[in-house]
Amino acid sequence: MSLAIVHSRALDGLAAAPVTVEVHLANGLPSFTVVGLADTEVKEARERVRAALQNSGLGFPHNQRITVNLAPADLPKEGGRFDLPIALGVLAANGQLDAAALARFECAGELSLAGELRPVRGALAMALAVRREAEPRPLLLPEASALEAALVDGLDVRAARHLLDVVAALQPNSEQGLTRAASPPRSTPPRGPDLADIKGQQAPKRALEIAAAGGHSLLMVGPPGTGKSMLAQRLPGLLPPLEDDEAIAAAAVQSLIGAFSPERWGERPYRAPHHTASSIALVGGGSPPRPGEISLAQHGVLFLDELPEFPRTALEALREPLETGRILISRAARQAEFPARFQLVAAMNPCPCGHLGNPLKACRCTPDQVSRYQGKLSGPFLDRLDLLIEVPVIPPAELQALAPGETSAQVAERVAAAQVRARARQGKPNAQLAAQELAEHATLDPAAQALLTRTAEKLGWSARSFHRVLRVARTVADLAGIDAIGPAQVAEAIQLRRGLPSAHQH
Repeated sequence: MSLAIVHSRALDGLAAAPVTVEVHLANGLPSFTVVGLADTEVKEARERVRAALQNSGLGFPHNQRITVNLAPADLPKEGGRFDLPIALGVLAANGQLDAAALARFECAGELSLAGELRPVRGALAMALAVRREAEPRPLLLPEASALEAALVDGLDVRAARHLLDVVAALQPNSEQGLTRAASPPRSTPPRGPDLADIKGQQAPKRALEIAAAGGHSLLMVGPPGTGKSMLAQRLPGLLPPLEDDEAIAAAAVQSLIGAFSPERWGERPYRAPHHTASSIALVGGGSPPRPGEISLAQHGVLFLDELPEFPRTALEALREPLETGRILISRAARQAEFPARFQLVAAMNPCPCGHLGNPLKACRCTPDQVSRYQGKLSGPFLDRLDLLIEVPVIPPAELQALAPGETSAQVAERVAAAQVRARARQGKPNAQLAAQELAEHATLDPAAQALLTRTAEKLGWSARSFHRVLRVARTVADLAGIDAIGPAQVAEAIQLRRGLPSAHQH
């Protein structure tokens, strides 16, 4: 036959839209044309396919006009993922393999010039999209990508190392089958750094425990060297292991940039971009759009050190995903939506020199310099943070005398118990409770209600700040194993939102 059809998929954000690869051979001047909104990488497939077929000992129709159409024509296609579908389409159109057998599969893969199959980005996203189909086809992928796709349950994934393996399996009446990819073993990931390594700092450790139990965002303010970064690095170790659906969602985003390996299955992402990162680096972008740091931290921790040093536009871009748990990237031609259900942990110095409030070293900043430095964080941005705490300096002599504190495993037990209480009551972490849900799940006794109302009026809190303190108080009660929220829980939640140190602490 002179026309062959091969099924594949193109990445469109986290979605993997179906693409029909149509290959037509015709008489005429020899040419090899790829149409269908293909970028440079896809058009370069012509040379990779030609060399791979020749070096594999397979026939290439040199004296014919080859037209490859990637449909739908208005969907951008990028990457080397269409090398394998195009090569198989050329062979099927030329009668070198069984077109009917090929039509049963969906395939993707990059080809080396020798015909070896190389992994592609987004294998997990592709597998998730295929599983949603009413009648999912088997997936044919390079070996490394097939191991990734096999993490999706209920899907037939076949792996191949070389183009010749695929061709042999797709011959008429062939008894040679493609290897079925097995899901790699899923082990519990290591906890990472231990909280017992940090001596003292009981109040910040308590805030970290509350943040872990309720999924709350946290800003730590303190002089250099007080342990802010060490505390942030230990937050993933306090969180329970990812459930299968969460692990798949986190891994799918990592797969879009080729950063996921099956050995890291179930590991909570921990992203710590440098403070020179732009708003596009955090949010995502490009053409076609790719996820940024906030999406790569899906179901994990995003740590922003030296928070005021980040560009103002980058910090303001965090406001919407902190509220909604998703990010919509809109461009003139297309839109792409990525998940953004992450836990924000940030750290900053209280002033430019870093020593405001440090009893061991005098601050040399003027009140105006302190105000300008802290003013880099807008009120609406700070309003969206649940916990704002100070991490004080511990004198060296006192630090040496302190005994090691609780381990991460001990704190993680309490965190897990509190999360179980919250999910049994409302099906989600306390940080995700909507305002209308707080009335049902975070009721206060009269004394606690009076304390919270009085404090909110005195400090001039917005309704958003009021609700955030209420969510934190709900988490404090869950850690204590009680249903009622009393004055003690509200008082602790208020203390955990004291704000930034004043410039008048000189």
